[in-house]
Amino acid sequence: MAYDVYRGPVASAPASARAEFIRKTYLHLAGAVLAFIALEWLLLSWNGSRGLVEAMLGRSWLLVLAAFMGVSYVADRWARSDTSRGMQYLGLGLYVVAEAIIFLPLMTVAAFYSDPAVIPGSAIMTGLLFAGLTFTAVTSGVDFSFLRSALIIGGFVGLGLIVASVLFGFSLGIIFSLVMVGLAAASILYTTSNILRYYRTDQYVAASLSLFAAVALLYFYIVRILTRR
Repeated sequence: MAYDVYRGPVASAPASARAEFIRKTYLHLAGAVLAFIALEWLLLSWNGSRGLVEAMLGRSWLLVLAAFMGVSYVADRWARSDTSRGMQYLGLGLYVVAEAIIFLPLMTVAAFYSDPAVIPGSAIMTGLLFAGLTFTAVTSGVDFSFLRSALIIGGFVGLGLIVASVLFGFSLGIIFSLVMVGLAAASILYTTSNILRYYRTDQYVAASLSLFAAVALLYFYIVRILTRR
Protein backbone atom coordinates (compact mmCIF):
# COMPACT_ATOMS: atom_id res chain seq x y z
CA MET A 1 0.00 0.00 0.00
CA ALA A 2 1.42 3.40 -0.99
CA TYR A 3 2.27 5.87 1.71
CA ASP A 4 0.15 8.66 0.19
CA VAL A 5 -2.90 6.37 0.26
CA TYR A 6 -2.59 5.10 3.82
CA ARG A 7 -3.59 7.79 6.32
CA GLY A 8 -4.34 5.71 9.39
CA PRO A 9 -2.42 5.56 12.69
CA VAL A 10 1.31 4.96 12.41
CA ALA A 11 1.09 2.04 14.86
CA SER A 12 -1.13 0.03 12.48
CA ALA A 13 0.45 1.21 9.22
CA PRO A 14 2.40 -1.06 6.89
CA ALA A 15 6.13 -1.13 7.51
CA SER A 16 6.86 1.00 4.43
CA ALA A 17 4.39 3.69 5.57
CA ARG A 18 5.84 3.73 9.10
CA ALA A 19 9.37 4.06 7.73
CA GLU A 20 8.32 6.93 5.45
CA PHE A 21 6.54 8.71 8.31
CA ILE A 22 9.62 8.44 10.54
CA ARG A 23 11.93 9.60 7.74
CA LYS A 24 9.79 12.65 6.93
CA THR A 25 9.25 13.52 10.60
CA TYR A 26 12.96 13.61 11.42
CA LEU A 27 13.86 15.36 8.16
CA HIS A 28 11.37 18.10 9.06
CA LEU A 29 12.77 18.21 12.59
CA ALA A 30 16.28 18.66 11.17
CA GLY A 31 14.98 21.42 8.90
CA ALA A 32 13.34 23.18 11.85
CA VAL A 33 16.57 22.99 13.86
CA LEU A 34 18.62 24.42 10.97
CA ALA A 35 16.07 27.21 10.46
CA PHE A 36 16.23 28.00 14.18
CA ILE A 37 20.04 28.20 14.07
CA ALA A 38 19.94 30.53 11.07
CA LEU A 39 17.29 32.79 12.64
CA GLU A 40 19.14 32.94 15.96
CA TRP A 41 22.38 33.85 14.18
CA LEU A 42 20.59 36.63 12.28
CA LEU A 43 19.02 37.97 15.46
CA LEU A 44 22.34 37.96 17.33
CA SER A 45 24.01 39.71 14.39
CA TRP A 46 21.30 42.37 14.18
CA ASN A 47 22.32 45.76 15.62
CA GLY A 48 18.95 46.20 17.28
CA SER A 49 19.02 42.89 19.12
CA ARG A 50 20.28 44.41 22.40
CA GLY A 51 17.39 46.87 22.43
CA LEU A 52 14.91 44.09 21.74
CA VAL A 53 16.36 42.02 24.60
CA GLU A 54 16.06 44.97 27.00
CA ALA A 55 12.44 45.46 25.95
CA MET A 56 11.69 41.76 26.54
CA LEU A 57 13.13 41.56 30.07
CA GLY A 58 11.69 42.66 33.42
CA ARG A 59 7.92 42.63 33.88
CA SER A 60 7.62 42.62 30.09
CA TRP A 61 8.86 39.01 30.19
CA LEU A 62 5.39 37.92 31.33
CA LEU A 63 3.87 39.49 28.23
CA VAL A 64 6.53 37.79 26.11
CA LEU A 65 5.72 34.41 27.70
CA ALA A 66 1.97 34.95 27.20
CA ALA A 67 2.52 35.88 23.56
CA PHE A 68 4.78 32.85 23.07
CA MET A 69 2.16 30.51 24.54
CA GLY A 70 -0.54 32.02 22.32
CA VAL A 71 1.60 31.77 19.20
CA SER A 72 2.59 28.19 20.11
CA TYR A 73 -1.08 27.19 20.38
CA VAL A 74 -1.89 28.72 17.00
CA ALA A 75 1.20 27.17 15.37
CA ASP A 76 0.32 23.71 16.69
CA ARG A 77 -3.27 24.03 15.43
CA TRP A 78 -2.03 25.06 11.99
CA ALA A 79 0.53 22.22 11.92
CA ARG A 80 -2.29 19.75 12.63
CA SER A 81 -4.56 21.29 9.98
CA ASP A 82 -6.24 18.92 7.54
CA THR A 83 -7.01 21.85 5.22
CA SER A 84 -3.71 22.08 3.37
CA ARG A 85 -0.07 21.10 3.63
CA GLY A 86 0.84 24.76 3.24
CA MET A 87 -1.00 25.63 6.46
CA GLN A 88 0.92 22.89 8.26
CA TYR A 89 4.27 24.30 7.10
CA LEU A 90 3.14 27.79 8.08
CA GLY A 91 2.46 26.51 11.60
CA LEU A 92 5.89 24.88 11.84
CA GLY A 93 7.59 28.00 10.52
CA LEU A 94 5.70 30.25 12.91
CA TYR A 95 6.74 28.11 15.86
CA VAL A 96 10.42 28.16 14.83
CA VAL A 97 10.33 31.98 14.64
CA ALA A 98 8.66 32.18 18.07
CA GLU A 99 11.33 29.91 19.59
CA ALA A 100 14.13 31.97 18.05
CA ILE A 101 12.72 35.14 19.64
CA ILE A 102 12.07 33.61 23.07
CA PHE A 103 15.66 32.27 23.07
CA LEU A 104 17.20 35.65 22.22
CA PRO A 105 17.85 36.98 25.79
CA LEU A 106 19.48 33.74 26.91
CA MET A 107 21.54 33.40 23.74
CA THR A 108 22.65 37.03 24.04
CA VAL A 109 24.01 36.31 27.52
CA ALA A 110 25.67 33.10 26.33
CA ALA A 111 27.23 34.72 23.24
CA PHE A 112 28.39 38.07 24.65
CA TYR A 113 28.61 37.79 28.45
CA SER A 114 29.65 34.18 28.96
CA ASP A 115 31.87 31.63 27.26
CA PRO A 116 30.71 31.45 23.60
CA ALA A 117 31.60 27.75 23.62
CA VAL A 118 28.47 27.25 25.76
CA ILE A 119 26.27 27.49 22.65
CA PRO A 120 27.83 24.67 20.56
CA GLY A 121 28.64 22.67 23.69
CA SER A 122 25.00 22.76 24.77
CA ALA A 123 23.96 21.78 21.25
CA ILE A 124 26.19 18.70 21.36
CA MET A 125 24.87 17.69 24.78
CA THR A 126 21.28 18.20 23.61
CA GLY A 127 21.88 16.14 20.47
CA LEU A 128 23.41 13.25 22.42
CA LEU A 129 20.61 13.25 24.99
CA PHE A 130 17.97 13.44 22.26
CA ALA A 131 19.55 10.53 20.37
CA GLY A 132 19.69 8.40 23.52
CA LEU A 133 16.12 9.19 24.54
CA THR A 134 14.83 8.57 21.01
CA PHE A 135 16.64 5.22 20.87
CA THR A 136 15.10 4.28 24.22
CA ALA A 137 11.57 5.27 23.16
CA VAL A 138 11.79 3.45 19.82
CA THR A 139 13.51 0.23 20.91
CA SER A 140 12.12 -0.34 24.40
CA GLY A 141 8.56 -0.99 23.24
CA VAL A 142 7.26 0.96 26.26
CA ASP A 143 4.23 3.22 25.83
CA PHE A 144 5.34 6.40 27.58
CA SER A 145 1.86 7.94 27.49
CA PHE A 146 1.76 7.44 31.29
CA LEU A 147 4.07 10.48 31.51
CA ARG A 148 1.32 12.81 30.28
CA SER A 149 -0.08 13.73 33.70
CA ALA A 150 3.38 14.33 35.16
CA LEU A 151 4.29 16.55 32.21
CA ILE A 152 1.13 18.62 32.55
CA ILE A 153 1.58 19.08 36.30
CA GLY A 154 5.31 19.76 35.93
CA GLY A 155 4.64 22.26 33.16
CA PHE A 156 2.14 24.22 35.24
CA VAL A 157 4.40 24.18 38.30
CA GLY A 158 7.37 25.35 36.22
CA LEU A 159 5.33 28.11 34.62
CA GLY A 160 4.02 29.19 38.01
CA LEU A 161 7.55 29.44 39.39
CA ILE A 162 8.69 31.47 36.40
CA VAL A 163 5.78 33.91 36.80
CA ALA A 164 6.42 34.18 40.55
CA SER A 165 10.13 34.83 39.98
CA VAL A 166 9.31 37.74 37.66
CA LEU A 167 6.64 39.22 39.95
CA PHE A 168 8.57 38.89 43.21
CA GLY A 169 12.10 39.30 41.91
CA PHE A 170 13.76 36.07 43.04
CA SER A 171 16.12 33.97 40.93
CA LEU A 172 15.40 30.45 39.78
CA GLY A 173 18.60 28.57 40.53
CA ILE A 174 20.38 25.69 38.93
CA ILE A 175 18.15 23.11 40.69
CA PHE A 176 15.16 24.50 38.81
CA SER A 177 17.05 24.21 35.52
CA LEU A 178 18.05 20.62 36.29
CA VAL A 179 14.43 19.72 37.03
CA MET A 180 13.37 21.35 33.76
CA VAL A 181 16.00 19.31 31.89
CA GLY A 182 14.41 16.20 33.41
CA LEU A 183 10.97 17.45 32.35
CA ALA A 184 12.22 18.07 28.80
CA ALA A 185 13.76 14.57 28.68
CA ALA A 186 10.45 13.06 29.79
CA SER A 187 8.72 15.14 27.13
CA ILE A 188 10.97 13.70 24.42
CA LEU A 189 10.18 10.16 25.57
CA TYR A 190 6.46 10.91 25.70
CA THR A 191 6.35 12.73 22.37
CA THR A 192 8.38 10.10 20.50
CA SER A 193 6.19 7.31 21.86
CA ASN A 194 3.04 9.32 21.17
CA ILE A 195 3.75 10.11 17.53
CA LEU A 196 4.64 6.49 16.77
CA ARG A 197 1.43 5.18 18.31
CA TYR A 198 -1.29 7.77 17.89
CA TYR A 199 -0.40 10.11 15.01
CA ARG A 200 -1.59 9.48 11.47
CA THR A 201 1.01 8.83 8.79
CA ASP A 202 0.19 12.17 7.11
CA GLN A 203 0.85 14.19 10.30
CA TYR A 204 4.64 14.29 10.03
CA VAL A 205 4.73 18.12 10.08
CA ALA A 206 2.81 18.23 13.38
CA ALA A 207 5.01 15.41 14.71
CA SER A 208 8.18 17.35 13.87
CA LEU A 209 6.80 20.45 15.63
CA SER A 210 6.07 18.46 18.79
CA LEU A 211 9.58 17.00 18.79
CA PHE A 212 11.16 20.37 18.07
CA ALA A 213 9.32 21.90 21.04
CA ALA A 214 10.71 19.21 23.36
CA VAL A 215 14.24 19.54 21.96
CA ALA A 216 14.12 23.34 22.26
CA LEU A 217 13.05 23.07 25.91
CA LEU A 218 15.94 20.70 26.62
CA TYR A 219 18.45 22.93 24.85
CA PHE A 220 17.20 26.08 26.62
CA TYR A 221 17.83 24.73 30.09
CA ILE A 222 21.14 23.09 29.23
CA VAL A 223 22.35 26.48 27.93
CA ARG A 224 21.00 28.10 31.10
CA ILE A 225 22.89 25.65 33.33
CA LEU A 226 26.19 26.04 31.49
CA THR A 227 25.83 29.82 31.32
CA ARG A 228 25.24 30.05 35.06
CA ARG A 229 28.40 28.03 35.61
